[in-house]
Amino acid sequence: MARRLVAGVDSSTQSCKVVIRDAETGALVRFGSAAHPAGTEVDPAAWWEAFGAAVTAAGGLDDVSALSVGGQQHGMVVLDADGEVIRPALLWNDTRSAGAALDLVAELGEARGTDGAQAWADAIGSVPVASLTVTKLRWLATHEPENAARVAAVALPHDWLTWQISGAGGTVGAAKDLSALVTDRSDASGTGYFSGATGEYLPELLDLALGEGASERVTLPRVLAPGEAVGTFHGLTLGPGAGDNAAAALGLGMVPGDVAISIGTSGVVSAITDRPSADGSGLVAGFSDATGAFLPLACTLNASRVLDGAAAMLGVDHAGLSALALSAPAGADGLVLVPYLEGERTPNRPDATGTLHGVRLETMTPAHLARAAVEGMLCGLADGLDALRAQGVQVDRLLLIGGGARSEAVRRIAPLVLGMPVEVPQPGEYVADGAARQAAWVLSGAQEPPVWSAAAPANAVLDGDPTPVVREQYAAVRDLV
Repeated sequence: MARRLVAGVDSSTQSCKVVIRDAETGALVRFGSAAHPAGTEVDPAAWWEAFGAAVTAAGGLDDVSALSVGGQQHGMVVLDADGEVIRPALLWNDTRSAGAALDLVAELGEARGTDGAQAWADAIGSVPVASLTVTKLRWLATHEPENAARVAAVALPHDWLTWQISGAGGTVGAAKDLSALVTDRSDASGTGYFSGATGEYLPELLDLALGEGASERVTLPRVLAPGEAVGTFHGLTLGPGAGDNAAAALGLGMVPGDVAISIGTSGVVSAITDRPSADGSGLVAGFSDATGAFLPLACTLNASRVLDGAAAMLGVDHAGLSALALSAPAGADGLVLVPYLEGERTPNRPDATGTLHGVRLETMTPAHLARAAVEGMLCGLADGLDALRAQGVQVDRLLLIGGGARSEAVRRIAPLVLGMPVEVPQPGEYVADGAARQAAWVLSGAQEPPVWSAAAPANAVLDGDPTPVVREQYAAVRDLV
């Protein structure tokens, strides 16, 4: 019997990646990628073009039986009654809606006669910040009312791309069908108008963002169950897809007690739990995972690009930055970088800038600055880990993933700052792999995702004596912004 192949797509902020794997064993067969345009405002057509290029680079889909899309979360794709994109999508890292987030928190609190932040957390599991779709819809209603009035459907990036692949988006000769838009609970839980706890949209919150009556005229994607197929189109079975963090958790095979620290464009600390969270402080966002469980997470806006910026400032590559950082002592002799280089989300400070503290003649060296950059980035992630623990999240194992995890300095300094050993999985495309695993799940019709025998090699385990002085120094200055 011929083997069956599945494809997993990672449509991220920066690129589209496609992995093609054996549905039974998970063995990698082919891979392709293509870049997305830079910026925080993007025409969705660029995602479709990149998807096509990545598929071509991966050898096509003619022999593939099923496909799922993992995608960047929160972005706002607004469609008119004809299914046409009204304006370029606002991505998760576009902070222009920071003021809208504050307004929404205050307004819900006033309407319910209670603390607005906790009211939002109780409703959706999260307190709105600029990244969430609901805040971008409010921004649209305030600043582009003519466009807001035309909105007939709101989709997330992965919803829109799945819609295009199915043909319902009109890309293969069919008329655009807004009713065919679908999503999954993991991505829906990051919109700001969906409850992961109940599995339902919250019309009141959509109306609060986009205007009274919006929930009656606006189509939202149908939320599919974990493992439920969208359908089969031209011989290709489509899975519901997932938000990128949930897809990565599926790709890593995370279970309760596992915490992933992902160092990419953003820094994400996420865990699998069997109950929803509702953190009124806003530090922890209470999202859902791709299997029916929950995915509480803390997200920083500043992660791998902190390393990029430090390397550029010092005129070295990443290997050079690592060497410099590792040549300096733990704590960098008191030099502390608070790396709010692009604002911040955890804590919610969209207008903050980075600050450098403890500058003295003896700390004005490339090695000290490199060390401070690595430690500052890790301290922000350590704060996120503490926030998860405060919500009762079990932390038995830390997994360090993402592009930033390839830095030798990050790998060696992480256990010192985080205070416990870290495991570094074999480098891989975890989001695309998780989407591929979901595709195999949908194809099998089983109750649970498959356990793939062709798993990655054993994780590297890194340990070291914790150096609490690093976090103590950081805590003393992180709020001086």
